[in-house]
Amino acid sequence: MRAFLTVAVSVLVGCVLLGNQPARADQGPYSGPAAPPVPGNPLSSPLQNWINENIPAPLLPADPLQSASDQQAALWRAVLSPATGDPTFDEWPANLADLSPGQIIESRDVTATAGQHMATPIGRAVLLKFRSTSATGAPSFGTATLIIPAAQWNGPGPRPVEVNAVPINALGMHCTPGYQLSHGILDRPNTDLAWFLPSIWSALDEGHAVLLPDHEGPLMAYAEPNVAGHVMLDSIRAVRNALSAEFGDSRYVAIGYSGGAIASYATAMLQTEYAPDLSNVLAGVASGGLVTNYANMAHRFNGWIASGILMSVSLAIAREHPEMLQYMNHLAQVVATSSMRDMCGDADGPLGVVGIPMDVATNIANSLDSPIAQELYGQLNLTNRKSGVPLYIYHGASDPWIPIEDARRMYDEQCSRGVPAVFRIVPGEHLIGYVTGHPGLDGWINERLRSAPAPSECPAPR
Repeated sequence: MRAFLTVAVSVLVGCVLLGNQPARADQGPYSGPAAPPVPGNPLSSPLQNWINENIPAPLLPADPLQSASDQQAALWRAVLSPATGDPTFDEWPANLADLSPGQIIESRDVTATAGQHMATPIGRAVLLKFRSTSATGAPSFGTATLIIPAAQWNGPGPRPVEVNAVPINALGMHCTPGYQLSHGILDRPNTDLAWFLPSIWSALDEGHAVLLPDHEGPLMAYAEPNVAGHVMLDSIRAVRNALSAEFGDSRYVAIGYSGGAIASYATAMLQTEYAPDLSNVLAGVASGGLVTNYANMAHRFNGWIASGILMSVSLAIAREHPEMLQYMNHLAQVVATSSMRDMCGDADGPLGVVGIPMDVATNIANSLDSPIAQELYGQLNLTNRKSGVPLYIYHGASDPWIPIEDARRMYDEQCSRGVPAVFRIVPGEHLIGYVTGHPGLDGWINERLRSAPAPSECPAPR
């Protein structure tokens, strides 16, 4: 009875918050045919059978007699973020395979609109579109906004760049920093960005340029670390390509918190293999409130108040890993093709208030422990790599959302591999930890950008 009640509440919440809208098949590059089911996945439960029998699948622009591949491609297009109306974010260049990662596709001046968000004077803001790489290695593209302050840089060498992976935590492309800063302040505003603007202003006041990558990629694959790392690294390449006279010899530091920490962490873990040309360019990476263990987090969020975030992340990751779509039941398909696919981060949290378990959205029982889940956990796991740069890791002492043990374990592993690293436990829970972590973080950033040797608090080898 409790499970059926959960389904009923979930459906009602979906109808009220998301609307019962027909799916729209946005055009985009589909990664391939429908993958066969992973052997050993458990069969559906009676509850899941009841959902599919009583909730019709969404109407998709694919004939029921079409192949499974065609139907899965139609569903994939229907769960993507809708077009923004801005070609910079919507259009996939036909010649991506001919370009090198970080090569410039387009650039445009966005000083007038970006300046509306700034509490400190800026000299210029440029939106860059560049070649990048998908989670599975296919040609893709990224966007990022470079903000150059009016303040002078008084440190050694050319003006440095902070690569700030602000948390996006969204499914809609219009929620990204790139879209927000390149459009009027009242054009579909995302209130999430406002929380992180003070850190941008502070960096600009120091004379640092600030680079804001749209690290979820063009498919808005929230929390997919491979995509995030590729876009972050390629955004640095893009700045060096587009403005080589100003920033070709600059020092760069990548930072991120929470959802942004996934991107900054991936930048460190993927730098050596994906962007070895940046070995003497990227001076360090800082991550706070960091998720490294996806299996742990999935079980922690499942059926809890954070279940809405888990559902959003699962949908977002399926955009880069469409083999997941065959395990969505009709209820999940209806919600995923509704206006939920375009929501910003301030909406996905409330969706989990009723504590929705993942099995309500799938057609296989024990979905978080299934073979397909284990396969995905492996693809999203970057802990077996060695960071290519010094690290600064910090975490709220009483964070109820993300276990501090995972961050500490990652720090210990990187220390054992010879990476100079600092680990800080700061006062507060997840949100307060972002604020209390800044004094130590700011000092570390300034030292890296002024060429000071990276400190290490790793224990001495035994």
